Amino acid sequence: MSNQFKTPAELAVVLGERLRHLRIRRQMTQLETAERAGTSERAVRDLENGAGSQVETLLRVMKALEHVDALDLLAPVIQVDPMAMLKLQRMPKRYRKSKD
Repeated sequence: MSNQFKTPAELAVVLGERLRHLRIRRQMTQLETAERAGTSERAVRDLENGAGSQVETLLRVMKALEHVDALDLLAPVIQVDPMAMLKLQRMPKRYRKSKD
């Protein structure tokens, strides 16, 4: 099932599972992650279980797992202004037939 059709609670579970896999790949325990993040082990456990958490906890854990670059995927900075592009590519207001 696409994430597009999941409820916020289901998305919290998906996010928690992904963070758990990332933590395990980094060979860290929940306690080590919590200590490094400056939060409680319970907060890390709740986050991984999709049991609700604060944004600050998520960000602390992402920093502890050295995965802050993922924020660029979550909320990318728009590099091209679509309105500026439209102004550059102005279409002619009328069409003239060539005199042949």
